[in-house]
Parts: sequence; C-alpha cells; structure tokens
Amino acid sequence: MTTTSQTISHFRTCNLCEAMCGIEIKVQDGQVVSIAGDRQDSFSRGHICPKAVALQDLHSDPDRLRHPVRRTADGWERISWEEAFDTVATKLREVQMKHGPDAVASYSGNPNVHNYGSIMFGPFLLRSLGTKNKFSATSVDQLPHHLASFLMFGHQLALPIPDIDRTDFFLIMGGNPVVSNGSLMTAPDVANRIKDIRKRGGKVVVVDPRKTETAEIADEHLFIRPGTDAWLLMAMLQVMFAENLEKPGRLLEFTSGLEQIRELVTAFTPEAVAGVTGIPAERIRTLARAFAGAKTAVCYGRIGLSTQEFGGLCQWLVNLVNLVTGNLDAPGGSMFTLPAFDTVGISGRTGQRGSFARRRTRVRNLPEFGGEFPVAALAEEILTPGPGQIRALVSSAGNPVLSTPNGGQLEQALENLDFMVSIDVYVNETTRHAHIILPPTGPLEHENYDVVFHVLAIRNTAKYTPALFEPAPDTRHDWEIFLELFRRLAGDQLPPREKKRITKWLAKHKGPEGVLDWAFRSGPYGGRFKQSATGLTLGKLKNAPHGIDLGPLVPCLPKRLFTPSKRIEAAPEPFVADVERLRLRLQEWSASTNGDFDLLLIGRRQLRSNNSWMHNSFRLVKGKDRCTLLIHPEDAVKRQLTQGQTVRVASRVGTIQTKIDITAEMMPGVVSLPHGWGHTRPGIKLQTAQEFAGVSLNDLTDHAAVDTLSGNAALCGVPVRIEN
Repeated sequence: MTTTSQTISHFRTCNLCEAMCGIEIKVQDGQVVSIAGDRQDSFSRGHICPKAVALQDLHSDPDRLRHPVRRTADGWERISWEEAFDTVATKLREVQMKHGPDAVASYSGNPNVHNYGSIMFGPFLLRSLGTKNKFSATSVDQLPHHLASFLMFGHQLALPIPDIDRTDFFLIMGGNPVVSNGSLMTAPDVANRIKDIRKRGGKVVVVDPRKTETAEIADEHLFIRPGTDAWLLMAMLQVMFAENLEKPGRLLEFTSGLEQIRELVTAFTPEAVAGVTGIPAERIRTLARAFAGAKTAVCYGRIGLSTQEFGGLCQWLVNLVNLVTGNLDAPGGSMFTLPAFDTVGISGRTGQRGSFARRRTRVRNLPEFGGEFPVAALAEEILTPGPGQIRALVSSAGNPVLSTPNGGQLEQALENLDFMVSIDVYVNETTRHAHIILPPTGPLEHENYDVVFHVLAIRNTAKYTPALFEPAPDTRHDWEIFLELFRRLAGDQLPPREKKRITKWLAKHKGPEGVLDWAFRSGPYGGRFKQSATGLTLGKLKNAPHGIDLGPLVPCLPKRLFTPSKRIEAAPEPFVADVERLRLRLQEWSASTNGDFDLLLIGRRQLRSNNSWMHNSFRLVKGKDRCTLLIHPEDAVKRQLTQGQTVRVASRVGTIQTKIDITAEMMPGVVSLPHGWGHTRPGIKLQTAQEFAGVSLNDLTDHAAVDTLSGNAALCGVPVRIEN
C-alpha cells in the first residue's frame, strides 16, 4: 500500500523587497513545492512578482553559509560560534584600545530593514561599539527623503506616502514603481493601481530620462536631463505662485515660511530652466496648471531625484508641491501612515527623531544624519592615515562593493583593514574581505513583521509571518548574533548604568516577539497593557494569517508634527541656503562641460533583481542578458555602434566592458546600466551569480560626487564616454 504525504499551505509575507506581498507556500515532506500569491491577503490581493521564488532558492542554496567561518591562507574554515564570538570581541577591543573607539566602523545593508530581528536588536550592537563611524545604505538612495521629513515635519521617519488608490493626478519623478512596487511607497500590484487611476478618469505623468515600465502605462512621459529635477520643481512652484494657483487650505493654519518660498522661486521661471531640463517652458506650465487644478493630486519623487547633486532640495520641493496645492495630509494626496507598530510615535515620544550635521566626516567634512555618516566617505576614511582613521569594520547584510559609489576604491580600502567581521549568509564581493563571517538563519527559518514597510505603506495594515521551517542545528538568528556581541562588547564602551538599563529591557521583552507584542498593545490600535477585547495584540495577529486591514490613510496633522514649533516648516534654513547653490549652478550649466565624457549614466532597477545576492538564484537570472547598457539610436549612430556590440565604458574613476542595447526608451545623451551586478571578483562563493556575472554600475560611479547638503551619493547623471 502506497501512502501519499499531505501538502500543507503556509501563508506569509514575502520580505525580499518593499511590497509586502502575501504569499502561499505549499510544503510537502519538508520541501517547498510551490510559491504563489495569497489571494486573501488583506493588502496585496494575490499579487506576486518573480522574486518570491527566490525565498525557496535562498533556503536551499548550497552556497549559503549556515555556520561561522574564518578566512585562512588555505580558504574558509568552519569554527564554533563560541570561538567566533570570542575572536570578534577580542579583535574589535584590540583595535579600539590601540586606536580609539572610532577606529571601528559599521555598515548596515538594506536587507536589515526587511528583518524585524535586525531592526530591533542591531542597534544594541552598534551602541556597544561606541563609535561615531556608522554607515548604511540609507545614504546611497534615500537620505534626502529623511532629511526633508526631519527639517519640515520634525521626524526623520515621518515620510509622506502617495495615496495612489484615491488620487486623480499622479506625478512620478525619477521612480519606477511598476518594477519596484513602490520604494518608500509600499504598494503591491502598482501596475493595476495605476491603471485604476486612469479608469476613474485620472491622469498619470512620468518624468524620467528613460521611458520606464511605469511610463509605458502612464498617460504621458516627459524626458528630463539627469540631475535637473530641482529646477523643474522650482519652475512648477513659480508658475503656481505667479498664477495664484496655490491653495494650501487648512495647512496654512499650521505652516510657516510659505511667503519665503514665494520669493525664493521667483527667478526660476519655466523659460529659465527649459534649456537645462530639456522640457519646453510651455510644457512645464501645462504640467503645473494640471497638477494644481486636479481635484486631488500627488507628486512622488524617488531614487532618480535623491541620487543627484541636489537630492535634498528635490525631496523638499516635492513636499512643497504637495503642500502648496493642498495635497499634503489629504486623501488622494501625500499622507502619513498610522501603523500598528508605530515607530514614529514611539521614537517621537522618546526624543529619537533624528539629527543633522552634529558632526562631520574627518576627511571631506560631510555631514552626519541620524547618527550616520554618508557611505560615499567610507573608503577614504579607511585609506586616509591620521587620528580617527578607520581600521576595523563590522558589516551586516550588505554588499557595498557593488552597491556604493566607486566600488573599486572601497575594495582597496577593505584590503587595508586590520580586522573585519560580516554578519551575512554569503561570501560575496564585500564579505570575502572579512576575517570572520557570522551567518544568521534564512527568512523561512524565523518569524518576521515588516516594521519599516508598514510605516511606508499606502494603506494601514498589519501582518505577522511565522517561521516555516525549524532552523538547522547549531545556527543563530540575526538578533541572537547581535545580542551575543552586545553582551561581550558593552562593558568596554557603555557606562554601567546604561548597560544595566538595556540589559533589564532585554530581559523584560525576551526577544523580538516580546517587543512586537508590547508595541501592538501600546500602539494606536492596541488596548495599552490591559487585556482589551478589541485591542490589537500579537496573539490576535497570529490568528489572522492573511493580515488585518486597519483602514485607509487618514489626515493626522498637526497632531503628528514633531517640530519644536509644532508647525510645518516650509522653509528650513539648510534648504533655503542651498537654493543659492542651485541658482549659481543654473547660471553655470550652459558653460559647463565634462570634456570627452559626453554621455550621462543613470542606473535602473529590474523586476527580478533587488539585492545582489538574488543573482545566485538561477530562476531570477536565466534568460536573456539583462545587464546591458541602454543607449539611444542617435547616440549609437554617432559612435558607429551596433546592437549587441561589446564596448568599453569609462568614467573618471573606472572602466567596464559591457554589451549595448540600442533603444528609443533612452533620452538622447543618456545611457543606463542596472545596479547590483558585477560578480567577477575573485574569491566569492556565488556559483550561479558568477555564471551570470554582468558588470558593476558602481565601478563607474564617483565617490566624490555627492549632494553636498545631505551627503547622499550622486549616482544619477555620471559623466561617461564609450570607447570602441
């Protein structure tokens, strides 16, 4: 008699990108047999993208580390957790005793924000290090958003989110949400949500140097020269004020500085900026009038705006466009979330709202934000001798050699460190330089709650994801790794009183689930600490496998303002002062030249790729080569290039070789490479990624190019040339 084993469905949230898509994973005999969208999910409505299958591939990947390893002259060798923790603590102490606390630096990659254990307990390790040299992926692509929120609304996480399900006019600048599913706008199934705007009579306009997948389904696409979005936004505001189209409505009661904005934008007429942006003056006027005249409208500016020389100004101006037209904190406009785990409210009450320019980097004088320095300065802080030089690094879930500017320079810097430890599951282009790697469990082996992405979602929802598989023997969750290192290091840098307070807090909550339940009970939907029949608790969320819908975004200002004045600060001094730089740059633009670097390079995101490790999933990289340089036909003809030809691309800092794709989706004079590729470095342990290696965009991007206001990397519009 033959018995058939049962197939069991498990419902989870995919945590491989920002979208929080609900998925159904079917398991038979302890093996994943299928992954599909969860049609009952309260948020994603059954939507799923190709990346979700990578959860299965990551879980079973033979290249994934499961136990600590140490680099030796003969290769990597497995060591015990006890030996690994002892060695790490000893080596970091030695460096700091000899060279001071700041001789140790930290780098946190963006996968940390997809994992609630890392979010909750990673900061304890960083606190125990006692170093000012903290870096993260934030200053690669999103720091300007946080700076604008901190200076205007008083909290770095009070990020306005486009209410796209109720808007009548959606202006998308430098973003490709059909591919990203939002990005600082968590919105699964964006394509259908955009189509719904058009079905109800609304309009969608995309402004981008490339006709993206999002532009393909929009009403209109406008090419814009990379790095010039701030001038377009200033001109739109100039039209709105000059033609009396402004209508801030109730926002005027608690907003300061709008009259100052009126004066600041006076000189930035559409005629003044048309030549720089590449958009005709009359088209700029039409866009401003249409936006201001729509019943509801929202302007959304993403990575293309943040990663340029005026990234900070861009995100400030996006907020101003929404504010001036009355579309801030209004249904169908740009709104604020009220999540069940209310990180903004919790940190706002405790005074942890952010910081700016309290100190600056040693070499280039770049400003701190939120306790971190811009990552564009990391390599030079390692390579430049003198007091305060970085000599050791703790990296967590990051691959900055491929994801931060001038990866070649950073690679050289990592080779010069006295000690490096990486908390990561792969030997990749960055972690291959580590002396010890501490691998946490995989995403199917631990529970999760999207603490960050519920803060960024277009609707208030909550969903808990239980562990699917038991962790392999002798493994550690990320939060256990962080806590063990904290316990071994805290005595060196933390005052005894603070160490005692933190230790007591850790003992009380007993891991991330305890913190989660506390946050729910004390949050906006909880019953505080009483046994409420209606309040949200972790137990109730565990009994809701498809999540709980908490309703649409609702107006919350001025109550949720954290500025000292309790008002929206429309004209913060750092932004106002930076307008002079924008004005001078406009005057210089026509006379500026990049020499023989006659093309501008931009990046691009791809649906089957988010972080570099995904290239080790064959299902995500198979098929046609997607790591190609996109170039407009006119530029190809001018250089006598043919489709599929391999060319050399050079910038000030590096050179790569890649195939070209000739396409009219590019603006003339602009070329594009995707990010996250370049798996050609020796010593990495990523078999599939090496077979589909591609080239690294960040071997061309320039560490010296930053938004001088915020310190964010200026990766958009890198001057390059093509060499046959």
